[in-house]
Amino acid sequence: MAFSTRIFLVTAVLGAFAAPALAQTAATPWELKPDTGYAYDKDGKTFSYKMGTSNAGELLKGAKKVPKGTLFFLGHNGQLYMRSGPYLEGDGKFKFGSDQ
Repeated sequence: MAFSTRIFLVTAVLGAFAAPALAQTAATPWELKPDTGYAYDKDGKTFSYKMGTSNAGELLKGAKKVPKGTLFFLGHNGQLYMRSGPYLEGDGKFKFGSDQ
């Protein structure tokens, strides 16, 4: 289900806006809230929705878990991307951080 994927991807948008800051400061965890859906729509806008439990089964149909070790980011073209694989150096620093 495309919406379920978008729920997880919208959180990436929020984190991607902080990417330059993460390159210079320590990483901070996302604060995702229970019973809240996060969406990244077809126009690239982000939204959050209060969710109920009456149709949770339908929401989970076709939903996929986001693998651990996944990095979300916005490209220069404004497109949201995700990348699985290492994104930290051996010393724990962000691999794709600023060269400064």
